[in-house]
Amino acid sequence: MSGPDAPEAPGRLGEPIPAPQLLRYLSGLEAWLAHRRAELDRLDQAAQASPASESYTDDVLLALTMWQAIRTRTDELVAVWDSGRADAVDREKMSQLVWGRLDSGLGAALVSLVEAVTLCDAMIAQVRARLSFDPDTADQASRLRGLRAGLVRAEDLAGVDGTARELVATLRTREQKLVAQAARGADISGPLAELEARAALAERDLIVQVSQRRTLEKGRADARATMAALELREPTLHQLADRCRREVAHPPRLAVPDVSRLGEVPDTRTELDAFVDRLAAVGRAFDAVADAYSAPLRERAELRYRLEGARAAADANGRSSSPTVRSGYDEARAVVAATPCDITLTRFLVEQYEYLTRDLPTVGQEGRR
Repeated sequence: MSGPDAPEAPGRLGEPIPAPQLLRYLSGLEAWLAHRRAELDRLDQAAQASPASESYTDDVLLALTMWQAIRTRTDELVAVWDSGRADAVDREKMSQLVWGRLDSGLGAALVSLVEAVTLCDAMIAQVRARLSFDPDTADQASRLRGLRAGLVRAEDLAGVDGTARELVATLRTREQKLVAQAARGADISGPLAELEARAALAERDLIVQVSQRRTLEKGRADARATMAALELREPTLHQLADRCRREVAHPPRLAVPDVSRLGEVPDTRTELDAFVDRLAAVGRAFDAVADAYSAPLRERAELRYRLEGARAAADANGRSSSPTVRSGYDEARAVVAATPCDITLTRFLVEQYEYLTRDLPTVGQEGRR
Protein backbone atom coordinates (compact mmCIF):
# COMPACT_ATOMS: atom_id res chain seq x y z
CA MET A 1 0.00 0.00 0.00
CA SER A 2 1.37 3.41 -0.96
CA GLY A 3 1.86 6.20 1.56
CA PRO A 4 3.28 6.08 5.07
CA ASP A 5 3.31 2.73 6.82
CA ALA A 6 1.57 2.33 10.14
CA PRO A 7 3.95 3.34 12.96
CA GLU A 8 5.29 0.63 15.23
CA ALA A 9 3.50 0.78 18.58
CA PRO A 10 5.84 1.55 21.50
CA GLY A 11 5.94 0.25 25.07
CA ARG A 12 3.80 -2.45 26.57
CA LEU A 13 0.51 -2.74 28.41
CA GLY A 14 0.47 -1.48 32.00
CA GLU A 15 3.77 0.44 31.92
CA PRO A 16 4.51 4.13 31.22
CA ILE A 17 5.77 4.61 27.67
CA PRO A 18 8.83 6.91 27.35
CA ALA A 19 7.83 10.36 26.13
CA PRO A 20 10.09 10.40 23.00
CA GLN A 21 8.60 7.11 21.81
CA LEU A 22 5.08 8.43 22.34
CA LEU A 23 5.85 11.59 20.38
CA ARG A 24 7.17 9.58 17.42
CA TYR A 25 4.20 7.21 17.55
CA LEU A 26 1.60 9.99 17.66
CA SER A 27 3.30 11.83 14.78
CA GLY A 28 3.41 8.66 12.69
CA LEU A 29 -0.19 7.79 13.54
CA GLU A 30 -1.43 11.24 12.53
CA ALA A 31 0.38 10.96 9.17
CA TRP A 32 -1.04 7.47 8.66
CA LEU A 33 -4.58 8.64 9.46
CA ALA A 34 -4.37 11.60 7.07
CA HIS A 35 -3.12 9.46 4.19
CA ARG A 36 -5.56 6.61 4.75
CA ARG A 37 -8.50 9.03 4.91
CA ALA A 38 -7.47 10.52 1.57
CA GLU A 39 -7.09 7.00 0.18
CA LEU A 40 -10.55 6.01 1.43
CA ASP A 41 -12.09 9.11 -0.13
CA ARG A 42 -10.52 8.25 -3.50
CA LEU A 43 -11.69 4.64 -3.25
CA ASP A 44 -15.18 5.78 -2.33
CA GLN A 45 -15.33 8.00 -5.40
CA ALA A 46 -14.04 5.18 -7.60
CA ALA A 47 -16.56 2.75 -6.12
CA GLN A 48 -19.45 5.14 -6.74
CA ALA A 49 -18.31 5.58 -10.34
CA SER A 50 -18.22 1.82 -10.91
CA PRO A 51 -21.19 0.19 -12.69
CA ALA A 52 -21.40 -2.23 -9.73
CA SER A 53 -21.10 0.43 -7.06
CA GLU A 54 -23.48 -1.33 -4.66
CA SER A 55 -21.09 -4.30 -4.42
CA TYR A 56 -18.39 -2.06 -2.89
CA THR A 57 -20.56 -0.14 -0.44
CA ASP A 58 -20.23 -2.54 2.51
CA ASP A 59 -16.45 -2.88 2.20
CA VAL A 60 -15.90 0.89 1.98
CA LEU A 61 -18.25 1.47 4.91
CA LEU A 62 -16.41 -1.11 7.05
CA ALA A 63 -13.04 0.49 6.29
CA LEU A 64 -14.39 3.97 7.08
CA THR A 65 -15.89 2.70 10.35
CA MET A 66 -12.58 1.19 11.39
CA TRP A 67 -10.72 4.36 10.40
CA GLN A 68 -13.10 6.43 12.54
CA ALA A 69 -12.56 4.15 15.56
CA ILE A 70 -8.81 4.64 15.18
CA ARG A 71 -9.29 8.39 14.79
CA THR A 72 -11.33 8.51 18.01
CA ARG A 73 -8.74 6.53 19.98
CA THR A 74 -5.95 8.74 18.59
CA ASP A 75 -7.83 11.84 19.78
CA GLU A 76 -7.99 10.28 23.25
CA LEU A 77 -4.23 9.69 23.14
CA VAL A 78 -3.58 13.27 22.09
CA ALA A 79 -5.78 14.57 24.92
CA VAL A 80 -3.88 12.54 27.54
CA TRP A 81 -0.54 13.50 25.94
CA ASP A 82 -1.46 17.17 26.52
CA SER A 83 1.24 18.59 24.26
CA GLY A 84 3.96 16.64 26.06
CA ARG A 85 2.89 17.46 29.61
CA ALA A 86 1.82 13.85 30.37
CA ASP A 87 3.41 12.49 33.55
CA ALA A 88 4.19 8.85 34.32
CA VAL A 89 0.58 8.10 35.31
CA ASP A 90 -0.72 9.65 32.07
CA ARG A 91 1.83 7.75 29.99
CA GLU A 92 0.75 4.49 31.64
CA LYS A 93 -2.84 5.37 30.70
CA MET A 94 -1.65 5.93 27.13
CA SER A 95 -0.17 2.42 27.08
CA GLN A 96 -3.65 1.14 28.00
CA LEU A 97 -5.13 3.15 25.11
CA VAL A 98 -2.54 1.77 22.66
CA TRP A 99 -2.51 -1.89 23.71
CA GLY A 100 -5.93 -2.23 25.40
CA ARG A 101 -9.13 -3.20 23.66
CA LEU A 102 -10.80 -0.81 21.23
CA ASP A 103 -14.44 -0.72 20.20
CA SER A 104 -13.94 -1.08 16.48
CA GLY A 105 -17.50 -0.15 15.68
CA LEU A 106 -18.07 -3.66 14.32
CA GLY A 107 -20.18 -5.00 17.14
CA ALA A 108 -18.44 -7.70 19.17
CA ALA A 109 -15.20 -7.47 17.14
CA LEU A 110 -13.00 -5.89 19.80
CA VAL A 111 -9.35 -5.32 18.88
CA SER A 112 -6.48 -3.22 20.13
CA LEU A 113 -5.47 0.02 18.43
CA VAL A 114 -2.47 -1.78 16.91
CA GLU A 115 -4.68 -4.53 15.49
CA ALA A 116 -7.25 -2.00 14.29
CA VAL A 117 -4.60 -0.20 12.23
CA THR A 118 -3.56 -3.48 10.61
CA LEU A 119 -7.18 -4.41 9.96
CA CYS A 120 -7.93 -1.03 8.41
CA ASP A 121 -4.96 -1.38 6.04
CA ALA A 122 -6.19 -4.85 5.09
CA MET A 123 -9.70 -3.54 4.38
CA ILE A 124 -8.35 -0.72 2.22
CA ALA A 125 -6.14 -3.17 0.34
CA GLN A 126 -9.16 -5.41 -0.25
CA VAL A 127 -11.23 -2.57 -1.71
CA ARG A 128 -8.33 -1.45 -3.91
CA ALA A 129 -7.82 -4.99 -5.14
CA ARG A 130 -11.49 -5.43 -5.97
CA LEU A 131 -11.66 -2.15 -7.83
CA SER A 132 -8.54 -2.99 -9.82
CA PHE A 133 -10.11 -6.36 -10.72
CA ASP A 134 -13.34 -4.79 -11.91
CA PRO A 135 -14.31 -6.52 -15.22
CA ASP A 136 -14.72 -3.08 -16.82
CA THR A 137 -11.17 -2.00 -15.93
CA ALA A 138 -9.01 -5.14 -16.25
CA ASP A 139 -8.85 -8.13 -18.56
CA GLN A 140 -9.38 -11.68 -17.41
CA ALA A 141 -5.71 -12.72 -17.57
CA SER A 142 -4.68 -9.78 -15.39
CA ARG A 143 -7.39 -10.63 -12.89
CA LEU A 144 -6.22 -14.24 -12.70
CA ARG A 145 -2.62 -13.13 -12.13
CA GLY A 146 -3.78 -10.85 -9.33
CA LEU A 147 -5.86 -13.66 -7.83
CA ARG A 148 -2.86 -16.02 -7.81
CA ALA A 149 -0.67 -13.35 -6.20
CA GLY A 150 -3.28 -12.87 -3.46
CA LEU A 151 -3.42 -16.61 -2.82
CA VAL A 152 0.37 -16.77 -2.50
CA ARG A 153 0.27 -13.99 0.08
CA ALA A 154 -2.52 -15.84 1.92
CA GLU A 155 -0.45 -19.05 1.96
CA ASP A 156 2.48 -17.15 3.46
CA LEU A 157 0.23 -15.66 6.12
CA ALA A 158 -1.35 -19.04 6.94
CA GLY A 159 2.04 -20.46 7.95
CA VAL A 160 1.60 -23.71 9.88
CA ASP A 161 -2.03 -23.05 10.83
CA GLY A 162 -3.82 -26.15 9.57
CA THR A 163 -7.28 -24.57 9.30
CA ALA A 164 -5.97 -21.52 7.44
CA ARG A 165 -3.89 -23.63 5.05
CA GLU A 166 -6.92 -25.80 4.31
CA LEU A 167 -8.96 -22.70 3.46
CA VAL A 168 -6.28 -21.36 1.14
CA ALA A 169 -5.92 -24.78 -0.48
CA THR A 170 -9.66 -24.81 -1.21
CA LEU A 171 -9.40 -21.38 -2.83
CA ARG A 172 -6.37 -22.53 -4.81
CA THR A 173 -8.33 -25.55 -6.12
CA ARG A 174 -11.18 -23.28 -7.23
CA GLU A 175 -8.68 -20.98 -8.98
CA GLN A 176 -7.17 -23.90 -10.89
CA LYS A 177 -10.62 -25.06 -11.98
CA LEU A 178 -11.41 -21.57 -13.27
CA VAL A 179 -8.14 -21.52 -15.23
CA ALA A 180 -9.02 -24.88 -16.79
CA GLN A 181 -12.53 -23.68 -17.67
CA ALA A 182 -11.16 -20.47 -19.18
CA ALA A 183 -8.73 -22.49 -21.27
CA ARG A 184 -11.72 -24.38 -22.77
CA GLY A 185 -13.35 -21.05 -23.60
CA ALA A 186 -15.92 -20.92 -20.79
CA ASP A 187 -17.24 -17.61 -19.45
CA ILE A 188 -15.86 -17.39 -15.91
CA SER A 189 -16.68 -13.75 -15.18
CA GLY A 190 -19.20 -14.50 -12.44
CA PRO A 191 -17.28 -17.26 -10.61
CA LEU A 192 -14.04 -15.26 -10.96
CA ALA A 193 -15.56 -12.19 -9.32
CA GLU A 194 -16.89 -14.33 -6.47
CA LEU A 195 -13.51 -16.06 -5.98
CA GLU A 196 -11.69 -12.71 -6.02
CA ALA A 197 -13.93 -11.47 -3.23
CA ARG A 198 -13.47 -14.67 -1.21
CA ALA A 199 -9.68 -14.57 -1.65
CA ALA A 200 -9.48 -10.90 -0.68
CA LEU A 201 -11.59 -11.59 2.42
CA ALA A 202 -9.43 -14.57 3.38
CA GLU A 203 -6.24 -12.53 2.98
CA ARG A 204 -7.67 -9.72 5.11
CA ASP A 205 -8.74 -12.14 7.85
CA LEU A 206 -5.32 -13.81 7.85
CA ILE A 207 -3.57 -10.44 8.15
CA VAL A 208 -5.69 -9.67 11.20
CA GLN A 209 -5.05 -13.12 12.71
CA VAL A 210 -1.30 -12.77 12.25
CA SER A 211 -1.37 -9.31 13.79
CA GLN A 212 -3.40 -10.56 16.74
CA ARG A 213 -1.03 -13.50 17.27
CA ARG A 214 1.98 -11.21 17.21
CA THR A 215 0.33 -8.76 19.58
CA LEU A 216 -0.65 -11.61 21.90
CA GLU A 217 2.89 -13.02 21.90
CA LYS A 218 4.33 -9.60 22.60
CA GLY A 219 1.85 -9.13 25.42
CA ARG A 220 2.74 -12.53 26.90
CA ALA A 221 6.46 -11.75 26.66
CA ASP A 222 5.92 -8.38 28.34
CA ALA A 223 3.83 -10.02 31.07
CA ARG A 224 6.54 -12.61 31.70
CA ALA A 225 9.16 -9.85 31.96
CA THR A 226 7.00 -7.86 34.40
CA MET A 227 6.35 -10.97 36.47
CA ALA A 228 10.07 -11.78 36.58
CA ALA A 229 10.82 -8.24 37.77
CA LEU A 230 8.22 -8.54 40.52
CA GLU A 231 9.59 -11.92 41.60
CA LEU A 232 13.07 -10.38 41.78
CA ARG A 233 11.75 -7.53 43.91
CA GLU A 234 9.72 -9.67 46.32
CA PRO A 235 12.63 -10.95 48.51
CA THR A 236 13.92 -7.39 48.95
CA LEU A 237 10.54 -6.30 50.27
CA HIS A 238 10.45 -9.23 52.68
CA GLN A 239 13.88 -8.19 53.99
CA LEU A 240 12.74 -4.59 54.32
CA ALA A 241 9.60 -5.62 56.21
CA ASP A 242 11.58 -7.91 58.54
CA ARG A 243 14.07 -5.14 59.28
CA CYS A 244 11.30 -2.64 60.02
CA ARG A 245 9.59 -5.09 62.37
CA ARG A 246 12.89 -5.63 64.24
CA GLU A 247 13.98 -2.00 64.48
CA VAL A 248 10.70 -0.09 64.85
CA ALA A 249 8.04 -0.37 67.52
CA HIS A 250 4.47 -0.56 66.19
CA PRO A 251 5.49 -1.26 62.54
CA PRO A 252 2.98 -1.23 59.66
CA ARG A 253 0.86 -4.32 59.22
CA LEU A 254 1.08 -4.88 55.47
CA ALA A 255 1.71 -8.23 53.83
CA VAL A 256 4.06 -8.63 50.87
CA PRO A 257 2.06 -10.14 47.97
CA ASP A 258 3.14 -13.58 46.75
CA VAL A 259 3.80 -13.25 43.00
CA SER A 260 3.77 -17.03 42.48
CA ARG A 261 0.07 -17.12 43.37
CA LEU A 262 -0.68 -15.38 40.06
CA GLY A 263 0.10 -18.61 38.22
CA GLU A 264 1.36 -18.95 34.65
CA VAL A 265 0.94 -16.33 31.94
CA PRO A 266 -2.30 -17.24 30.10
CA ASP A 267 -2.57 -18.00 26.38
CA THR A 268 -5.76 -16.15 25.42
CA ARG A 269 -6.15 -12.40 24.92
CA THR A 270 -9.02 -11.91 27.38
CA GLU A 271 -7.26 -13.86 30.13
CA LEU A 272 -3.99 -12.05 29.38
CA ASP A 273 -5.64 -8.64 29.80
CA ALA A 274 -6.99 -9.70 33.20
CA PHE A 275 -3.57 -11.14 34.14
CA VAL A 276 -1.82 -7.87 33.24
CA ASP A 277 -4.31 -5.99 35.42
CA ARG A 278 -3.44 -8.30 38.33
CA LEU A 279 0.28 -7.74 37.70
CA ALA A 280 -0.28 -3.99 37.82
CA ALA A 281 -2.20 -4.38 41.10
CA VAL A 282 0.69 -6.40 42.58
CA GLY A 283 3.13 -3.72 41.44
CA ARG A 284 1.07 -1.03 43.17
CA ALA A 285 0.90 -3.18 46.30
CA PHE A 286 4.68 -3.57 46.23
CA ASP A 287 5.07 0.22 46.03
CA ALA A 288 2.71 0.66 48.99
CA VAL A 289 4.59 -1.95 51.04
CA ALA A 290 7.96 -0.36 50.22
CA ASP A 291 6.72 3.12 51.20
CA ALA A 292 5.05 1.88 54.40
CA TYR A 293 8.06 -0.06 55.74
CA SER A 294 10.80 2.32 54.60
CA ALA A 295 9.14 5.48 55.98
CA PRO A 296 9.73 4.65 59.71
CA LEU A 297 13.32 3.62 59.01
CA ARG A 298 13.98 6.84 57.10
CA GLU A 299 12.41 8.92 59.86
CA ARG A 300 14.52 7.18 62.51
CA ALA A 301 17.69 7.98 60.56
CA GLU A 302 16.53 11.56 60.09
CA LEU A 303 15.82 11.95 63.83
CA ARG A 304 19.34 10.67 64.62
CA TYR A 305 20.78 13.28 62.27
CA ARG A 306 18.65 16.05 63.78
CA LEU A 307 19.65 15.01 67.31
CA GLU A 308 23.36 15.16 66.54
CA GLY A 309 22.89 18.44 64.71
CA ALA A 310 21.14 19.94 67.74
CA ARG A 311 23.94 18.67 69.99
CA ALA A 312 26.54 20.37 67.79
CA ALA A 313 24.52 23.58 67.97
CA ALA A 314 24.34 23.25 71.78
CA ASP A 315 28.13 22.85 71.96
CA ALA A 316 28.54 25.94 69.81
CA ASN A 317 26.22 28.21 71.81
CA GLY A 318 27.18 26.84 75.24
CA ARG A 319 23.81 25.25 76.03
CA SER A 320 25.40 21.78 76.38
CA SER A 321 26.72 22.78 79.81
CA SER A 322 23.18 22.86 81.18
CA PRO A 323 22.24 19.71 83.16
CA THR A 324 18.71 19.92 81.71
CA VAL A 325 20.07 20.02 78.16
CA ARG A 326 22.47 17.13 78.84
CA SER A 327 19.66 15.11 80.38
CA GLY A 328 17.45 15.84 77.36
CA TYR A 329 20.17 14.61 74.98
CA ASP A 330 20.78 11.44 76.97
CA GLU A 331 17.08 10.65 77.06
CA ALA A 332 16.58 11.29 73.34
CA ARG A 333 19.74 9.40 72.44
CA ALA A 334 18.68 6.36 74.44
CA VAL A 335 15.26 6.22 72.79
CA VAL A 336 16.51 6.72 69.22
CA ALA A 337 19.19 4.01 69.73
CA ALA A 338 16.75 1.53 71.27
CA THR A 339 15.65 -1.50 69.28
CA PRO A 340 12.81 -1.56 68.58
CA CYS A 341 12.56 2.23 68.39
CA ASP A 342 9.36 4.08 69.29
CA ILE A 343 9.26 6.64 66.47
CA THR A 344 6.52 8.78 68.04
CA LEU A 345 8.34 9.09 71.37
CA THR A 346 11.66 9.69 69.62
CA ARG A 347 10.16 12.48 67.52
CA PHE A 348 8.82 14.17 70.66
CA LEU A 349 12.13 13.91 72.55
CA VAL A 350 14.21 15.17 69.61
CA GLU A 351 11.91 18.14 69.15
CA GLN A 352 12.12 18.79 72.89
CA TYR A 353 15.93 18.69 72.78
CA GLU A 354 15.99 21.04 69.79
CA TYR A 355 13.86 23.45 71.83
CA LEU A 356 16.23 23.19 74.81
CA THR A 357 19.31 23.89 72.68
CA ARG A 358 17.99 27.01 70.98
CA ASP A 359 19.99 30.21 71.36
CA LEU A 360 18.90 32.21 74.43
CA PRO A 361 18.35 35.96 74.06
CA THR A 362 21.02 38.24 75.60
CA VAL A 363 20.33 41.00 78.09
CA GLY A 364 20.77 43.65 75.42
CA GLN A 365 18.29 41.94 73.17
CA GLU A 366 15.74 41.75 75.99
CA GLY A 367 16.17 45.47 76.65
CA ARG A 368 15.59 46.38 73.01
CA ARG A 369 12.40 44.35 73.06
